[in-house]
Amino acid sequence: MANQGAKKRKEENSRHMTKLLRLIIACNVIYVLVRMLFFYSTFTWKHWIGLLLTTAAYVIPYRQLASMAKPAYHDDGELLDGGFDMSTGGVCGYLHDVIYITSFVQIMSIISEKFWYTYLVIPAFAGYKIFRLTRGFLSQSSEGATEDEKTRKKREKMERKASKVKIMKTRTR
Repeated sequence: MANQGAKKRKEENSRHMTKLLRLIIACNVIYVLVRMLFFYSTFTWKHWIGLLLTTAAYVIPYRQLASMAKPAYHDDGELLDGGFDMSTGGVCGYLHDVIYITSFVQIMSIISEKFWYTYLVIPAFAGYKIFRLTRGFLSQSSEGATEDEKTRKKREKMERKASKVKIMKTRTR
């Protein structure tokens, strides 16, 4: 009874990882069959590089997710932990996003090679997150260090003065 949650999580993770593997295999099979069989005359070395790139973009996040979903067992074989909850956000969500974006790019690149630009979403989002993180660190450290009691009182006095001027301007109009 005590390990019911761990058993349930283990089964959910197993099903989830199977679905992801099927998605990856299906996208690769569709890409290879359609691109190489139907559009073989336009298949160039760039498409081989694209296939290798998408394969790497599948393998790296999938392996990371598989290691997160791996259950932990006690020495006697008893299940201790069912693995990480795959429905949570954070790094797990980002890894899922990379897999889904890769599948989209791979399938849609059959139609047009311009869909490869969709991959720019991944580094753009990472840059955005890093910018917000560093901006948060910089603003917290600079505000906390420079604003002491005297500076805070001076700022509050200026704010009160500015609000009084604003009220007086609205009354005269």
